[in-house]
Order: sequence, then structure tokens, then C-alpha cells
Amino acid sequence: MSSKQRTQVAIIGAGPSGSVAAALLHQKGIDVVVLEKSLFPRFSIGESLLPACMEVIEKANMLSAVERANFQFKDGAAFHRNGKYTCFNFKDKFTEGAGTTFQVQRANFDKVLADEAVEQGVEIRYQHTLMNIDIAGEHSVLTVNDEHNKSYELEADFVLDASGFGRVLPRLLALEEPSCLPTRRAIFTHIVDNIDASVPENIDYDRNKILISVHPTNPDVWYWLIPFSNGTCSFGIVAEPAFFVDYPQDNITAIKQLAGEEPGLRQLLAKAEYPNPAGEIGGYSANVKTLCSDKFALLGNAGEFLDPVFSSGVTIAMKSSEIAADLLIRQFNGESVDWQKEYADALMIGVNTFRAYVEGWYSGELQDVIFHENPDHKIKQMICSILAGYAWDTNNPFVAQPERRLRMIAEICRDTKS
Repeated sequence: MSSKQRTQVAIIGAGPSGSVAAALLHQKGIDVVVLEKSLFPRFSIGESLLPACMEVIEKANMLSAVERANFQFKDGAAFHRNGKYTCFNFKDKFTEGAGTTFQVQRANFDKVLADEAVEQGVEIRYQHTLMNIDIAGEHSVLTVNDEHNKSYELEADFVLDASGFGRVLPRLLALEEPSCLPTRRAIFTHIVDNIDASVPENIDYDRNKILISVHPTNPDVWYWLIPFSNGTCSFGIVAEPAFFVDYPQDNITAIKQLAGEEPGLRQLLAKAEYPNPAGEIGGYSANVKTLCSDKFALLGNAGEFLDPVFSSGVTIAMKSSEIAADLLIRQFNGESVDWQKEYADALMIGVNTFRAYVEGWYSGELQDVIFHENPDHKIKQMICSILAGYAWDTNNPFVAQPERRLRMIAEICRDTKS
């Protein structure tokens, strides 16, 4: 074992939350080392960004790099259920802020952010894997294996876990807890969509929006279709595991069969090609006993992942990076920081808002609101803000009281429908 190395902040993972946090800290002269077990580019899901991300990307001085990458422009979200199509324009929202963003192949997007962090002077150590951590002393000591499988120790004043679904610190520190959300499974692939400019007249389609389609006979089963700028799409289906039992074990065959069951997708993807293998992820919703201490903080999916339905993952990741970086900058300047109140409680405002809408989607309440024939424009703007990622704006009544407000408006929608 080599002599102990030292840094102010060790970051586990070079995905969006790790790269952004590293850039924000480096800007303020804080010494950062990022440990990333993979080589980039590497595949990841979470491909439809929300406009609320853009402010954080800009703050990290990464916006021009993202814009140069020619990702698919995104200005809203479209929903389709049993012939009814509705959409949300992210510019027409309650909360101030960006109203457009991008739909991204995450392998490319994550590499753009990581490369930009390195360009700014951040040290990212690829193929370095955290094996153990000791947080008992004044400083945390990380035991790391490098790309040659040689072990070394890294001492850090603070550790940020940006490991995403790897959930490294929750695993090493026994912080994992079951999620309150039911277990669900997603199967997905990247397709060559061959959606012609001449989409049939009866099919509404806008490449600048993610399309969420509801299964015609199982309203808690839904599809995502995320168009990219190169003529391909990310296409996936989310359901409880038991739903997939009656479908072929080969996921590509199952995806094709399920695409044929939703009439809108059947027409839209009539000429689609499926050249890539399918991926799947199950039991992805996660929770932890604590998000932080005076030694560490969990960023994004490392702390909590809800569900892919509203593309909240990257937004929560970036918001957590921004909050944690701001607090660390203050802490290294000698200020006292209450991590539970200023990090965990602050972050959970948005997480709990997203959770309320995820639960509302599966209970049917939110679907009834989204597909209501005559929506109130102001209420639609408030919900649009949350769909655009502005889930921390407590001036929005649907953020301040998400469950109560959603339940109330769903009842009104159901009463007017009946």
C-alpha cells in the first residue's frame, strides 16, 4: 500500500452530479478528486433532461459545451392515452427559469460534462474503484483500487457520493432502506425510429417533446419514447414485474409486442428498426436512512431514486450537487453548516414533490388531471413547472402542498367528467 494521499473533497462517480459538483467546487479553489470506476463513454439511462437542469449546467460553466454537442432540443412533454393526446409546453409555466432543455444519449452527455470538468482543471481518476471507507476519524479515509488493481488510501475532509445506481456509500455504510414505492421493472432499447416527416394525420407527434404513452388496458403500465437528434429514440416500457410474465423472455421481442398493443405507437413505430440489445432495470426505487452527515452527502440517485416517469433523476442529481457544493464552499470558508436542515431537508422538498406526482401517476389521480378535457390554464402552468423540474419552488401551491393539491384537483376533474 502506497503512502496516504490527501484531498479536501473526494467525489465518487463522474456522472452528471459528480462532474457538476466537482466543477462548482473547483471554481472556488477547493481541491477535488473524482473517483470513477468506469471508462467514459458508458451507457446510462435517464436521457430526457428537464429545463431546471440548465441553470445548474450554466452555473458550472458547462452550457456551451452541452450546446456544442448537438443534442435533441426539448421544449415539453406529451402524453397519450386511449386516443387522447395532450402536451405541456415548458415555456408556459408558473415558475421563472429556462423553458427548454435537451434529450441526450447519456453516454455522450456524461462524457461532455466530465471532459468539461477536466478541461476546467478537475482531476478525474477513471477505473478507480472505492473498496472501503472509514469515516470514524477526523478525516475520512478511502481505500481505492486503481486501474492496475493496486490499492491506495485517499484522505478527504468530505465525501460526496455521486455513484448513482451504484449506491456506493449506502452499501458500504449500511444506509440502504426499502423504498415506499412498489417494485417496478423497466425494459428498454435504442431504436432507429424511421418516423417520417409525414406522420399520419391522426397521430400527434413532436420530436421536441418526450412522449409518454399509457397502455390501453393497464393504466399503470406506460411507455417512454425519447427522440434523439440522429434519427434514433430511446424506447422503454415500465410496469410491475408480474405484468411481464405473459410476454416473451427476450426483451426485444417483448418490446416489439408491447409497442404493437398501443395504437398510437403501433402507427408511429411501424417502420422502426431494433438493431440494439435491450436493457432492463428492476427494483430501482431506493431510499436511505440518512442523506448526509458532517462527513458525507449522497447526491442524486445515490440517495434516492423514485421512478423514471417524470425524468426527475438527473434534475435531482444536479440540484443535490448545487446545494452540496454551495454548503461545502461555505464550510471551507469557516462557516457553520447544518447539513440535515440545509442539505437533506432542502433537497427533500423537491424529492417529495416528485414522489407525490409519481404516486399520483400510478394511482390515476395525476393521469385524470393531465388528460382532463378543459384544464384550467393557471393550474396547468403550476403542474407544468413541476414537470419542467421546478419542484423546489414553494411559491407554487402544487409544490407547497403536493399531495393535498393534487388530490383536490383530481377530484374536481373527476366530478366535472362524471
